[in-house]
Amino acid sequence: MPASLALLLNEYDLSLSLPSLSLPQIDLTHIEAEWRRLISSIPEPWKLNNDGREFEVGEIMRKRGLTAHYPVVLVPGVISTALESWSTSPEYRDTFRRKIWGGFGMLSQVTFNREKWMAAIMLDPVTGIDPPGVKVRAAEGLDAASSFIQGYWVWSKIIENLAVVNYDTNNMQLAPYDWRLSMSNLEERDAYFSKLKSTIEGFKKKQSRKTVVVSHSMGSTVGFFLKWVESPQHGGSDAAWVENHIEAWISVAGTHLAKAMTAFLSGEMKDTVQMNPAGEYVLERFFSKKERRKLFRSWAGSASMWVKGGDAIWGNSTFAPDDEDGCAHSHGELIAFREGIDARNPPNPLAVPSNLTASQAGTWILEHTPTTFQRMMETNYSNGIERDYAQLVRNDLDHRKWTNPLEVRLPNAPSMKIFCIYGHGKETERSYWYKAGRYTHEEISADAAGVVCSGDADCGGQTPKPPLDMPFSRDNAIDKDFTNEDIIPKIRNGVKMGEGDGTVSLLSLGAMCVGGWKHARWNPAGIKITTVELPHQPIPTIPRGGANTSDHVDILGSSGLNEAIVKVVTGVGDEVESHYVSRIREYAARIDWDG
Repeated sequence: MPASLALLLNEYDLSLSLPSLSLPQIDLTHIEAEWRRLISSIPEPWKLNNDGREFEVGEIMRKRGLTAHYPVVLVPGVISTALESWSTSPEYRDTFRRKIWGGFGMLSQVTFNREKWMAAIMLDPVTGIDPPGVKVRAAEGLDAASSFIQGYWVWSKIIENLAVVNYDTNNMQLAPYDWRLSMSNLEERDAYFSKLKSTIEGFKKKQSRKTVVVSHSMGSTVGFFLKWVESPQHGGSDAAWVENHIEAWISVAGTHLAKAMTAFLSGEMKDTVQMNPAGEYVLERFFSKKERRKLFRSWAGSASMWVKGGDAIWGNSTFAPDDEDGCAHSHGELIAFREGIDARNPPNPLAVPSNLTASQAGTWILEHTPTTFQRMMETNYSNGIERDYAQLVRNDLDHRKWTNPLEVRLPNAPSMKIFCIYGHGKETERSYWYKAGRYTHEEISADAAGVVCSGDADCGGQTPKPPLDMPFSRDNAIDKDFTNEDIIPKIRNGVKMGEGDGTVSLLSLGAMCVGGWKHARWNPAGIKITTVELPHQPIPTIPRGGANTSDHVDILGSSGLNEAIVKVVTGVGDEVESHYVSRIREYAARIDWDG
């Protein structure tokens, strides 16, 4: 707790010396009450949860005479849904029905019972579901993803504006889910897609209207549901189900083609390598890269955001569709090494890899992960690109393809509309400079050929354990000491910056919307796709940016997004027109869609 407090104060330029800091342990059970007391004294516009624009968009639409028309289902993104402990074994009874993800209870457990919390939040690496003696389930109802903790809103702004135009729990449902699980295990363990299908059918039966589905981020894998519901081996409905039940799908900041793979390789991402020294100290001491890798690799749900389409979408060693003019290094080299040699033909098994494109990086990462993770990827996901229409038809029956819009067709629903709405204008991690560190021995090691230190091999100064002949793996890490903001693309702490919403790259957000789904092979019914880009124009004096922010999460509170959603659900979706502020159409035209 002292280190965490030092980090918090340091973020507000109140520096404390970590080594000399000595404070008593703090009981977090009183923090929520103190937080409520604190925010009650803050002027309204400065509160994290309220900034003076609550219900504003809804009021404008209500004055126009617009009111609830289509039922609405909200699908959250990764980590947005709160998770509750349902474990009844003696060591977990004190947390029964308490949130272990989301809320102040999580902060208390992470701080004072980190090992126990880790054991509860991890999934079994073999089964992909609950470990023995542990049971964790998604919270239920609108509150499951309205806020992450008290005062930090997620979906509450959208819910508030929908409520003004006469939405409530009778015609609006939030579909929370355990985002740690693979799509198939979501159905196998929790019957998630069966429940979602039943909810939408219930709306149709009661209100005689189709449903509008609004998804955010990883929630864009609702595309999996659209294929699942039509499959005779799964949802068991006919090919007309989507046409008869779904009015529109609004994908908000959708991770259609990727988010990031670095978390699975090294337990890192932009936010971890760009911390200040105090933050890095706290993070590594409190939640090390090794622990993060282990945790991320057990969460099969987040692996649904693995990079899709390979080099055809993301580029080769000299070119990427979203390379800027005058670039010194192509984003097509997704993972690059400043001191590299050919990983495909190394002179010895301990060679530092050469620069890797998206396809090569995917293979390389899998080679450096445990067989349990490799097996999970193989049995749940497919990340290529399929251009043969006959094979696309066959893929309708292969659940591994359903999270990849490049390997499945959109449903046969010509009257359904798709709205892709996302932000642009915030620097976003796009590719990486890595360094291959020392070889280390881990509890869970990679099983790839060439990862065993033996014979005369140079193990980076470390002595192998010859009697055991156990596998070793490199401590691969983003080269955080490498920064050069004077070239294109900018390099900041080993991360090559590109375009996007601060979290998801522009190609992932928009390429399918303006390019892929314009092709008949992936959109045979000719579903209308409307793409709305919202410029990132935050107000520095307002926490979380105010009404015109387009940050990946904060966009859920933006006026532009809320206005578009309210228009679609109240029956005037035709007023929502495509709007562009980036070069996404130009980038999409550079992609090798046809082979």
